[in-house]
Amino acid sequence: MRIYLDLVTRSYLMSPPEHFVVEYAINPWMDTNAPVDTELAVKQWEGLRETLVRLGHTVHVLLPEIGLPDMVYAANGAFSVDGVVYGAKFKYPQRAAEAAAHRRFYETLGWRYHLASETNEGEGDFTYLPAAHGGLILAGHGFRTEVAAHAEAQEVLGRPVISLRLTDPRIYHLDVALQPLDDANIAYYPGAFSESAQKVLAQLFPDAVVATEEDALTFGLNLVSDGRNVVLNSEATGLAASLRSAGYVPVPVELSELKKGGGSVKCCVAELRG
Repeated sequence: MRIYLDLVTRSYLMSPPEHFVVEYAINPWMDTNAPVDTELAVKQWEGLRETLVRLGHTVHVLLPEIGLPDMVYAANGAFSVDGVVYGAKFKYPQRAAEAAAHRRFYETLGWRYHLASETNEGEGDFTYLPAAHGGLILAGHGFRTEVAAHAEAQEVLGRPVISLRLTDPRIYHLDVALQPLDDANIAYYPGAFSESAQKVLAQLFPDAVVATEEDALTFGLNLVSDGRNVVLNSEATGLAASLRSAGYVPVPVELSELKKGGGSVKCCVAELRG
């Protein structure tokens, strides 16, 4: 039986999709010909926010800005560890201005913010496991974040960074392929990674929940977990069953509109590690 030693109240940052549309395509999921119901997107986003609050967590809200429709994917704006922030430097110009909005937010918290020199997309390609091997950052590259950003993040944050190459363009960010389930373990889809990265993950996390391609393509791995409760896309029924078998509590939410932009639960939620 799983013992929930690492279940703690967490703090998150979200940004409502009041201006969410799909008017350009910068990932394989974006179809400019598919209409977006912005009102429904806001309703689904609010359901996610309320779920996190109901589970006992704090959710800060970053006000959306006109002209930045992808700002709802708040995880991409930065990556923080112990009150130190490695800022995003977006690959595509359509999202570049989001970084400044995130910087202003973190500066209001009084956290140390570092402006990135290397292209990276925040928690889209970085995650942190404080109880894994003394504290590890896992970092993806191959589509959005440059591998040079991994070395830069290690210098800024003072934590060892494990570089993992992504190989499936449908799974263009690390947070679509892998997420922590608690402070020491992960769920991931091996097929999203290079053969070498698969070997590294298998060695580091022998007790991981191994997901299927279907789990990944229903954005099941784009999840948020507090160590016990795993908030994930309601379409990912197979992964939910696997998580339940592993001793976690799946908490499904509906985010069909936001999936049209290529994201789900985790994309909408940045963890604030102060």
